[in-house]
Amino acid sequence: MSMTHSENQTIATPEPHMPIGLAALSRRAFRGEDLKAEWRELVIRLDRSPIDAAAMLDLSVIAQLNGMRDRGLALQALALEMAVHYRQTAGETGRTPIRLLALKSPGDMMANTPLEFLLEDSGVTLDSFYLHPEMPLPKALPDHDLAFVAVGQSEENRHLLEDLAGHLESWPRPVLNSPGSIARLTRDGLWSMLRSAPGIVIPRTLRVHRRELAQFASGRTSLRESLGMAYPIVVRPLTSHAGQGLVKIDDAASIDAYLAKQPEDYFYVSPFVDYASPDGQFRKCRIAFVDGRAFPVHQAISEHWMIHYLNAGMEQSAEKRAEEARFMETFDRQMAPRHRTAFEDLVERVGLDYFGIDCAETPDGKLLIFEADSSMIV
Repeated sequence: MSMTHSENQTIATPEPHMPIGLAALSRRAFRGEDLKAEWRELVIRLDRSPIDAAAMLDLSVIAQLNGMRDRGLALQALALEMAVHYRQTAGETGRTPIRLLALKSPGDMMANTPLEFLLEDSGVTLDSFYLHPEMPLPKALPDHDLAFVAVGQSEENRHLLEDLAGHLESWPRPVLNSPGSIARLTRDGLWSMLRSAPGIVIPRTLRVHRRELAQFASGRTSLRESLGMAYPIVVRPLTSHAGQGLVKIDDAASIDAYLAKQPEDYFYVSPFVDYASPDGQFRKCRIAFVDGRAFPVHQAISEHWMIHYLNAGMEQSAEKRAEEARFMETFDRQMAPRHRTAFEDLVERVGLDYFGIDCAETPDGKLLIFEADSSMIV
């Protein structure tokens, strides 16, 4: 981005395209609905009008929901060649809706803050405007009451976030979520940010090149002497999300087998923290912070340490769902007061109007943080 902000105008732009949207399609997929009929209808729309960008964007979402990430991103790229401005209208509220401009980047469903999930029937009109990392900020932007930096932290978005920071300093409308603060939410950056925070446990996290991992495997380098860690360790590729490539390694002999499966050059390495409850189950919580206040999102319960809500068997277990319901109902009376100081320090250090964390509680009652991000599904 080479232009100064003074060249930008927040004026009315041509009518935006209106897709079905991420939230509606995701909910239908989560309920187990077959989206093949929707796919066929969208393809028919494109046959009739090859410049139907909303249909192409919805096809991208359906492809990703069906595990076809690369195909979904290819479809998204075609949609964004046609248009970069998309709108989802507010529900019936009986009043003039707030106009929220979400500044987004190309990418998969975890590349941006998924505001669609948060704003359904809210009285907010959501204008999603996609920015390309290699292109200048457009001169004409949709008029709005409030802007939200939805671009998530990633290696691909690093330069875009840096450039946005300068442009937003004199933005003519209020802006939520500082791009500079989002950019600091790398896994090693978060560890540096929170390692001294009272009441918080966050495993030491370092970026390590595969050559160094190979040296640990061969015994030429000591893990303890080099990284200050002991086995078991947790390793994941630098660009990993949703547990892709994430493993627990118990000894040096297991590193070679892991590297044989992972082609990446850089990895995050952390010591494994056993956070099992007395009953042997692992419990991981997602919490969203809005203007400094903590809100429970979900609790996943599993016998395996690497938990994601969709692989924890929550749908299949009434007992687990009942425990999650108690967690949600008692959060403001129990977990939030227990970790009030930790939450306050976390909010201050992260410095965002909106973000989420995945966390647990250690046996001695501290807040164990795995990740903080502005792009978590809520």
